[in-house]
Amino acid sequence: MRKYRVLIVGFLLLWVLTSCNSQNRSMFEIEMYNPDGDSLGTAKLSEQPDEVKIKLSLTGLEPGLHGIHIHEFPKCEGPDFISAGSHFNPDGKEHGAMNPKGQHKGDMPNIEADPDGMVEAEVSVKGATLMDGKYSLLKDEGTSLVIHEGPDDGLSQPAGDAGPRVACGIIQLEEAAEKNPPSDPTKGGKEKKKEEG
Repeated sequence: MRKYRVLIVGFLLLWVLTSCNSQNRSMFEIEMYNPDGDSLGTAKLSEQPDEVKIKLSLTGLEPGLHGIHIHEFPKCEGPDFISAGSHFNPDGKEHGAMNPKGQHKGDMPNIEADPDGMVEAEVSVKGATLMDGKYSLLKDEGTSLVIHEGPDDGLSQPAGDAGPRVACGIIQLEEAAEKNPPSDPTKGGKEKKKEEG
């Protein structure tokens, strides 16, 4: 009987730990930076059925259309962000939504900055996940989100003739943990008492 209790407790503990890990991966926010290392705003990633949604809230871009892609490495070394590598492409396809031999998993529709250089938009990485697997944006050490100077034409190789990389954000659990530290429920109560007192 005691052996069964130990097994049940062990199973419940494993389930709780797995659930917490999945929850941390299901939604988080990353910071986006320009080549000088200045923050342009944030990108919020969230796990959805058969895709990862990315909600952008940015300033400081040139007005107009910009290509945006997931790149293969979690590195954003300015000023050119070449350290991010090529597009995230686990299936070895060609670039472009209009390419019959495409598209890269990291290819997404263009985003548009308004006349003030602001972007409030939502894009999706179809077939990707924040969980484990071949199409995980957190696979190995992670990936990066890169915005280009111009629009992606959806066909040209290797990156849609979108021009230089002008913004980059690292997609990895460690980066997200720094941006979104877990809350301590015990501290909330103490702070509330201090405010009330």
